[in-house]
Amino acid sequence: MPQDDTWQVGETLLASRFLLGTAGYPSPRVLAEAIAAARPAAVTVGLRRTLAGGADNGFVAGVHSAAQAAGARLLPNTAGCRSAREAVQLARMARELYGTDWIKLEVVGDEYTLQPDPVELVLAAATLAREGFTVWPYCTDDLVSCRRLLDAGCPLLMPWGAPIGSGQGLLNPWALRTLRERLPDATLIVDAGIGAPSHAARALEMGFDAVLLNSAVAQSRDPVAMASAFRHAVQAGRTAWRAGVMARQDFAVASTPTGGEAFLIGAA
Repeated sequence: MPQDDTWQVGETLLASRFLLGTAGYPSPRVLAEAIAAARPAAVTVGLRRTLAGGADNGFVAGVHSAAQAAGARLLPNTAGCRSAREAVQLARMARELYGTDWIKLEVVGDEYTLQPDPVELVLAAATLAREGFTVWPYCTDDLVSCRRLLDAGCPLLMPWGAPIGSGQGLLNPWALRTLRERLPDATLIVDAGIGAPSHAARALEMGFDAVLLNSAVAQSRDPVAMASAFRHAVQAGRTAWRAGVMARQDFAVASTPTGGEAFLIGAA
């Protein structure tokens, strides 16, 4: 990634446009090696999972150590919450435990699709923003809901590409392009549903600022190699966007023009 292509969240400058989740890896060692290969800007940590186990058995400390070595920050999340009240309480606990105001805000409204609840999400975001959190809201690609989140004080948006863990990629490119066009000054990160490096590259080619994913790396046969593949795909997509992806045409356009050039008709 070019050194002059940093991006900013609050007062923090970030170099990588790749963010990585930490759930479902075969072992702590593989997770640490995947983080090193990914070189992400941030790694997510689920507080609810830690609390459910009674103790993290060194998991968070290990993630924090690997993240620091890779130059990444911790991004606690509220995964598993079903209401604004529940998410706010968990975010407050995360700030105390992890010592960061960053919070990835998740409030699920449907058990089958794990689709974010737009009403509860905005309520939670507004409360947390007033309390000084830097809120990273996981949301749908609905333009109106996204505007409400920005109005609530979120410094960025994290619209889904597809349902969490589905690996289906960018199911609604039109909606994502609309967000990018209608919210030109907003920081937009595609979160959830990415299954292959090509999906990540496509998001960056469309002008999105970053991608966040977990399952595509954690569930691959070789998470470390896959993390590296995604890192390169993100870099390629971003470089392509900066270079200017050519416009699509509905007809053929000769790459070698013939006008004004001499040519022969028939055989000699």
